[in-house]
Amino acid sequence: MKILVTGGLGYIGSHAIVQLLISNHEITIIDNLSNSQKETHKKIKDITGKNSDFYKIDTTNYAKLDNLCEKHNFDAVIHFAGYKAVGESINEPLKYYFNNLLSTINIAKLAIKYDINTIIFSSSATVYGNGESPFTEKSPLLERTNPYGETKAMCERILIDTQKAYPNLSLFLLRYFNPIGAHKSGLLGEIPNGIPNNLVPYITQVAKGKREKLQIYGNDYNTPDGTGIRDYIHVVDLAKGHVSALESNRTGINIYNLGTGKGTSVLELVNAFEKVNNIKIPFEIVSRRPGDIAVSYADVSKAKRELGWEAKLTLEDMVEDAWNFEKNLKKEENKND
Repeated sequence: MKILVTGGLGYIGSHAIVQLLISNHEITIIDNLSNSQKETHKKIKDITGKNSDFYKIDTTNYAKLDNLCEKHNFDAVIHFAGYKAVGESINEPLKYYFNNLLSTINIAKLAIKYDINTIIFSSSATVYGNGESPFTEKSPLLERTNPYGETKAMCERILIDTQKAYPNLSLFLLRYFNPIGAHKSGLLGEIPNGIPNNLVPYITQVAKGKREKLQIYGNDYNTPDGTGIRDYIHVVDLAKGHVSALESNRTGINIYNLGTGKGTSVLELVNAFEKVNNIKIPFEIVSRRPGDIAVSYADVSKAKRELGWEAKLTLEDMVEDAWNFEKNLKKEENKND
């Protein structure tokens, strides 16, 4: 299939493209490089030995997207592009609403205009708001605790209403839980700009000595050790979920949780990292972040039943691969000095 991948050089997008290329799909990548690196395109080829096209395009720019779609006959679009930091969304809500909603509207309009049969949307467990775990796809979408989660829920609504008006469109809403880890090669992983918003890149930067200590946001949640519980999934497993959705030939509106179905606390994750990699991670407890909830983990039985997909890699795999990527990044930085 000929697939347009937006935000394809980002953390999740790049891993998904590796799996799509391995599955012999033809890939066109667009990315504005605001939270990614152009060098990632070469690394994807180094891993797969396969070519893909790349265009530096912002998904809020309808004219450039239109020009691209006019020249290609895409069968599907996988929409990763969007801002994703919870804390930043609270401080800069208009930035998030403008970018995330407009980019999704543009993708939907062009899918209709050019008869692109399938949209796969990169959604998030944050759409469930401060609900009760385990979340199923039928769990109520309660009031979101931050603008980032709100934009994901609004984008889902936009795409669902579009599919109802254009029933020939196949729509997949993939609700990610907490992707971590990196590609086994050490070439692809998460490279945050500035101070990491996500836990594992923060841990690996502390392990590398780039940061003095880890900040753990709150130890007074109603959980066994007081720290927040999340469903951490290896990014490679998550990437394979997109291939399973794409190749399922399902029609209509399809919603799936992508997680492991198991909750892990922040302290449990830190302990796993220390044990697997034999590195001590100094940390301090600081106040909770606005918008964070205590517990979030998935019921993933629907994806297994309907897509034949389930996460296979362990928490130990996740922390080992994340550290391997960070060490490899250090070698690259030294080489470029």
